Amino acid sequence: MENKIIFFGDSLVAGYGLKDPSSESVPALINEKLKKLGLKYSVINAGVSGDTTASALSRLDRALNEKPTIFILELGANDFLRGISPVLILSNLQLIINKVKSTIPLASILLLGIELPDWATGLHHGNYSDIFSALAEKNSISLVPSFLKNVAGIRTLNMYDGVHPLKEGYQIAAENIWPELYRIIQERKGF
Repeated sequence: MENKIIFFGDSLVAGYGLKDPSSESVPALINEKLKKLGLKYSVINAGVSGDTTASALSRLDRALNEKPTIFILELGANDFLRGISPVLILSNLQLIINKVKSTIPLASILLLGIELPDWATGLHHGNYSDIFSALAEKNSISLVPSFLKNVAGIRTLNMYDGVHPLKEGYQIAAENIWPELYRIIQERKGF
C-alpha cells in the first residue's frame, strides 16, 4: 500500500495566486523533496482557498477516504481574518483532529501553526497564538509552530495582499515544515 501525505488546509496549502500550484505550492515542493530522497510517499494537496475551520469539516471525510499515513493540518488564517473567536477555532480544529484519530488511528498528524504578522495582531482581541501549541500538547501531535516563519509580514515574499506568499515565500515555508515532517517519516519506519 502506498504511503500518502495529505495537506488539508486553505489557500496557503492550495497555493493561491501562484502561476503553477502543481509545482510551486508547499505540497508540491514537499513532494519534490520526497522524490529526490527516494522516499515512497505521494502527496495530496487538499487545500481549498477561503476555507475556514468550520467549512473544512464538511469535506474532511473525502480527504480521509484517501487513507493518509500522514495528515498535515493547516487551517485558521481565514477564521482569524473573519474575526472568528479563538475558542471556536480551537474547537473546530479539535473536531478535525478527533475525526482523523478515530478514522485512521495509525495516521501521524502534523499541525501547522500560523504566526500572525504584526499588522494583524491589533485587529482582534483574544489569544490566537496559543491555539496551535495547546492543540499539539493536548493531542500529543507534531507541530510546526509557525510554518510561515521568515515569510509572514515580509513584503518581498508576499503578494500585494500581504497574506499569501509568493513562490519564494512558499519555498521558505516548505523548508520550515520539512524537518518535522522528515522526523515523522523516520519515526514511522518502525510501523
